[in-house]
Amino acid sequence: MTTLLSTVYNAVDEKHGADIVVLNMEGISVMADQFIICHANSERQVQAIAREVVDQAGQFGVHVKRVEGLDSGRWVLADLGDVVVHIFHKDERDHYNLEKLWGDAPILEMADEA
Repeated sequence: MTTLLSTVYNAVDEKHGADIVVLNMEGISVMADQFIICHANSERQVQAIAREVVDQAGQFGVHVKRVEGLDSGRWVLADLGDVVVHIFHKDERDHYNLEKLWGDAPILEMADEA
């Protein structure tokens, strides 16, 4: 069964998002059920990943609530409701370190989804 999470994860993976991490935010945050965090090596690649995420979410039938940071390509946040996608430029990811900030969130293994 295809889910929004697997659809978006695969979109990130297909556009070569690096070091993809999926955090289970259920019971931890009211913002979303899952966070997908990844990075890319250039602003253009960050933007390409974000556009693919938005496109695939739309094809899945999900209204994208908000996309922030697309113009700069340094940190794009795509709010898809239950899933929030954070796409960083590689230089920004360590600085913001969302994995540590949300360290109490379990990591979901998505190897079976890709």
